[in-house]
Amino acid sequence: MATNYLPGADMERFLEDAMAFAGFNHDDIAVIRRTGHLVLEQEAALTTALYDHFLSMPDSARFFLAPDGTPDRPRIERRKHSLARWLKETAEAAITPDFSYYVLMIGLSHSHRAQGPDRPGGTIPARMMVGAMSLAQSALAGIFAAALPPAEALAASVSWNKLLLVQLNALLLGYLPKEHR
Repeated sequence: MATNYLPGADMERFLEDAMAFAGFNHDDIAVIRRTGHLVLEQEAALTTALYDHFLSMPDSARFFLAPDGTPDRPRIERRKHSLARWLKETAEAAITPDFSYYVLMIGLSHSHRAQGPDRPGGTIPARMMVGAMSLAQSALAGIFAAALPPAEALAASVSWNKLLLVQLNALLLGYLPKEHR
């Protein structure tokens, strides 16, 4: 996906290019919209499982600990709420200019995270963004396998994987040097 423009200045074009490269099309959008309710029905379990995983790993737990070293539950609940919003937006599969900049904003907030009392840990490493996306993809595959016939579960997993990897492209833009964003 060669670009001769700054992706952050034209996110809609950047995501269109990423979708074309990943083979994400109108059929995938239809599958995501048709299966989105299955994901949203499991939103609380998904977000809880993801943050439980983060807390189980010392390298990621540091982003969610209070000064006394215990899990910062109010912060985690805020983050789970933000993750739930992202799931809802993703389930709508509306790749609009607003959504494209929303995903970029998420990436920038993780990649340019100042460390402070309300933001422990500093910048989130890119590998954790990739790992979190992998965890989400695996969880979604499990949801689809439990709720749909095998062929439909596979189609849903493939479509959601394509969209999540398109989004990952945007999320990782924040990790590029400014002149490449």
